Amino acid sequence: MNKASECNHPILDWMATEEYKEKNFAREALVINPARTCQPFGAMLCALGIDGCLPFLHGSQGCAAYFRSCLTRHVREPVPMVSDSMTEDAAVFGGQANLIEGLKNAYATYKPNIIAMFTSCMAEVIGDDLKSFIGNARNQEAIPADFPIAFANTPSFTGSHITGFDNMLKGLLQSLSDPRQGKWTNGRLYVVPGFELYPANLREYRRMVTAMGIYMTMLPDPTEAMDSPNTGEYKMYQPGTPLAELADALNASGFIFMQKYSTVGTQKFVKNVQKIASEAVTMPIGVRNTDAFLMTLVKMTGKRIPAELEAERGRAVDAAIDAHQYIHGKRFALYGDPDLLLGLVGFLLDMGGIPVHIVCSNGNEPFRKEMEALLESSSFGSAGKVYNGKDLWHLRSLLLTDPVDMLIGDSHGKHIARDANIPLARVGYFLPDRVHMHRQPIVGYQGAINLISMIANIFIDEYDRNCPEENFELLR
Repeated sequence: MNKASECNHPILDWMATEEYKEKNFAREALVINPARTCQPFGAMLCALGIDGCLPFLHGSQGCAAYFRSCLTRHVREPVPMVSDSMTEDAAVFGGQANLIEGLKNAYATYKPNIIAMFTSCMAEVIGDDLKSFIGNARNQEAIPADFPIAFANTPSFTGSHITGFDNMLKGLLQSLSDPRQGKWTNGRLYVVPGFELYPANLREYRRMVTAMGIYMTMLPDPTEAMDSPNTGEYKMYQPGTPLAELADALNASGFIFMQKYSTVGTQKFVKNVQKIASEAVTMPIGVRNTDAFLMTLVKMTGKRIPAELEAERGRAVDAAIDAHQYIHGKRFALYGDPDLLLGLVGFLLDMGGIPVHIVCSNGNEPFRKEMEALLESSSFGSAGKVYNGKDLWHLRSLLLTDPVDMLIGDSHGKHIARDANIPLARVGYFLPDRVHMHRQPIVGYQGAINLISMIANIFIDEYDRNCPEENFELLR
């Protein structure tokens, strides 16, 4: 029995039927609660990962406030960002005056080491030329001639937050990195986390890579921007990727991309244009995906996997054995970004879970094919179906007509989980209704233990709350 039908209202009852689901999936001009946000949000996150960088939105003040507010509610940290406050006048006459005045004020007031500029839909609709406008700002001495500014076009009406992250990262490399010096390298492996809003995941990547003795740079590195210590004194700029290491990025010995679909353009620029050795891995969620990540590091660097990480793997395998009976055979629905879903579905298949409904609002055809191949690789994936471009209202129909045991996704799914009377395991972005979840890694072997523990304990809690009195026991 789901919550929607418990209300005993004829309309709600009808909305839980196959007939309504057919009409719901036939809609074309309406989107209801998509599991994505727009490009500038991803660009902002990327910019926050550069040391001393001030994110600058060429667009309206309301857009900037929205992006800052969303990230603040997720990580509970202040987020520095400015805009040039484009209004109706700028929409008609162009935003150059706003941009020049905004750069002048931002440079003088906030004293950044670098500004990363990106656009909202207003600036893109009227066709503002960022490169030209920045050049004019230098000519008018609004900023010093040698002050570093990276820029990227991030129109809100196409793509999603992962596209914006990718565009900004590529813009940083194109704008501020020195040309590659032939075959010489700096010996660094550049680890690109992708659109990552778990600072604990970033710390886990750094810990695993350095444990192997690999000389690395995280690019970008918003770890401290999302999880800084409270010292009683506000610091506008938290440590991130040093500018010197950004400038030297194209002399890297290699790049490893921890997410394939949030870095597509940057991968092409690094591998095909700059001819730098690079690999893209499935997000290392679960034991199997973490194994693949570490073996890729071995392949790229020749380093050995240390006993420390082998012991961690053993503990993760032990956790999986201890808890498999709570997850094996359970049916799951999932939604989120492409890279997160690939990692989570692989993890569930390893645990004997059954992924049924997989909704990816910002998925593309390569993602669909990769996910379908992953499902086909396991007998537990035979019931799985991928829904690209669908939203959470589509997912609601799926949950009410083809029930599952658990929903996995961010806090936006709490309403449809309630309607379907199933638990929600909160994973992904964004998580404003719970605390400190971004401080617990979901990647690596420790992340596998955390996910196993969370999902198994949610099932146990649900059983304890709903079981008959005679089955309410101390042991589970």
